Amino acid sequence: MSATSTSFAPSASPAPAFAALQRLRSPFFLVTGGKGGVGKTTVAIHLALELARSGARPLLVDLDLGLANVDVLLGLSPKRTLADALAGLCRFEDCVVETAHGVDVLPASSGVRELAQLDAAARARLADGLAELSSAYDYVIGDSAAGIGADVLAFAAHADGVLVVTTPDAAALADAYGLIKALDELARERGGDVPTPELFVNLSDDGEQADRIGRKLRGVCERFLSRSPRLAGWLPRSSWVRSSLPGGRPFVHGVRRTLESHCLRALGERVQRLFPRSEARLAGLKG
Repeated sequence: MSATSTSFAPSASPAPAFAALQRLRSPFFLVTGGKGGVGKTTVAIHLALELARSGARPLLVDLDLGLANVDVLLGLSPKRTLADALAGLCRFEDCVVETAHGVDVLPASSGVRELAQLDAAARARLADGLAELSSAYDYVIGDSAAGIGADVLAFAAHADGVLVVTTPDAAALADAYGLIKALDELARERGGDVPTPELFVNLSDDGEQADRIGRKLRGVCERFLSRSPRLAGWLPRSSWVRSSLPGGRPFVHGVRRTLESHCLRALGERVQRLFPRSEARLAGLKG
């Protein structure tokens, strides 16, 4: 993770330590968080939904492999999951589930201990599978586990952009910094380069509080890590957000114009501005 990395910018060619994971053919964004319960899955789902609403074709991948819940929050009942593909029982494409919202989902399993931490060979098979699938999509959005486990760090190092979700809670902020620090240390140890994560503040009182939190974390990262993570967006403290997903009813597809929808739209526009869809891909969609 070089000191010159910029937020959400395409990372340089991976160093040999990271080269075992095959690069995806479309932009890969990992949504993660240092602490559980900060809402990273909600953000990942709604980012994918917002990209689909704008006309892009996203693939949402549940990379919280041991305790997956994207399928539950979207009201899906997948017949196959990543566990089946990694076990060689089916192809990765056989696990993809189409939704009514224009987002395809690659679900994982919950409570499968073998998936809680993949070995290097299984992680490489998963990366190969994602690379093959990615050619059919404009964006791949990964929802990772929380914390600084090996899978989280490996896929963050593999991603084109990393979004660290936090809340104003002091413990969540400390863990967000800890995750950025762990990524920085991993890259320095292995001589690789990953994009500096961007920040997303969930459950914020307002935009001003989110800006203050972003400046605070950025200042600490600049002082101790020579990193300057930008604030990519925020979501307000809202009971509607928490109740929008069970049953598969995301708020970005509601008929009401809300602050919540505006915040997610801004995040989707940011992603597409930094990584516009290729002309070849757009031509194929029109053909």
